Amino acid sequence: MLLYDMNLRKQVMILESRKDRCALRVEDVSPFIVMDVLEKAQEMEARGEHVIHLEIGEPDFDTPEPVKETAIKAMQAGDTHYTHSMGKLELREAIASHYKKKYGVVFSPDQVIVTSGTSPGLLLIFSVLLERGDEVILPDPHYACYPNYIRFLEGVPVYVPVREEDGFKYRSREVMNRITSRTRAMMVNSPANPTGAVTTAKEFKALAKLGPYIVSDEVYSGLSYEGQEHSILEYTDQAFVINGFSKIYAMTGWRLGYLIAPKAFIRPMQKLQQNLFICASSFAQEAALTALSECDTQVAEMVQTYNRRRLYLLERLKAMGIAPEVAPTGAFYMLANMKSYAQDSYSLAFEILEKARVALTPGIDFGDNCEGYLRISYANSLENIKVGMDRLEQYLEQKKPCPG
Repeated sequence: MLLYDMNLRKQVMILESRKDRCALRVEDVSPFIVMDVLEKAQEMEARGEHVIHLEIGEPDFDTPEPVKETAIKAMQAGDTHYTHSMGKLELREAIASHYKKKYGVVFSPDQVIVTSGTSPGLLLIFSVLLERGDEVILPDPHYACYPNYIRFLEGVPVYVPVREEDGFKYRSREVMNRITSRTRAMMVNSPANPTGAVTTAKEFKALAKLGPYIVSDEVYSGLSYEGQEHSILEYTDQAFVINGFSKIYAMTGWRLGYLIAPKAFIRPMQKLQQNLFICASSFAQEAALTALSECDTQVAEMVQTYNRRRLYLLERLKAMGIAPEVAPTGAFYMLANMKSYAQDSYSLAFEILEKARVALTPGIDFGDNCEGYLRISYANSLENIKVGMDRLEQYLEQKKPCPG
């Protein structure tokens, strides 16, 4: 009896010691630093200070009216129930038609899964690809959340530095040198966050020849301002594509995306979708059909506006001596090279926020190779961008470059 009591107390102590502890896989998830900047900016605004927001990667446009009208009509008609776990067939057919029209690629609607934003799509893809210790090659800099998905699923991110003088794009030989027997996939993002880089046909072709599956984040497709835009599916069918409606149609709050994948992986991902998410919003899917079929004019106007902002921002950064060597031609981001002023981008971003009242994202949020840069989002009005650049210029004039 005494031994039983001792064992019971020991078990209780063990349980108590773990009671308030999160699982280690959650503790390993790094914070999204841009949110730290946003929340600090909001605190300042609550005190009455005027802050220019150039940190958030969210369109400042409203969702096109035809999209909103379709959603309202769908809800009023009772389209508020579960759909097929892979998404409405009509929407999947429209996505396949969109890729055929835009890129000349053909795939079955049964290779499309509609998701509640692109984030669940990434989770589904890496869930079916990765065993413990499998590797995924990433560019550095990269979208901040990619490594967290990989590590959460017990994979290993393998970083390939991409350089300012190359427009922050892969050198295929350096990618090849990172490939091992554990390499399961490589990640491509075009147009890219945080760099604004757009991958060319030649560059896609070179990457497609290297062997591993390619996971291509194309959520900024359509936001390209020079030359022709491409999809990885033009060059290989051994690829997974992530795309959605958030950026190009200004539908971030609708939480609607999709993935395109080789047929062999669809059923496993569908089973995960059924268990984790069931399906995407029914009326949002209906609205997405309108976005694809009726909103070319609104999209063209948004793209023209973004490009005017891009060109203005580039000239202002050049005048300040902090512009990137190669002009970015996609998405709505630009990296400012602040290395002559500070190496600690986190501290610099918060100093600029407090002293100049301009919210910018520290480069370190996007990888070690982005340290010394600040990401500027031009998803804000030209008027606000002008004010923000005036404030930043005044701040830099007072700060002066670091010696050496």
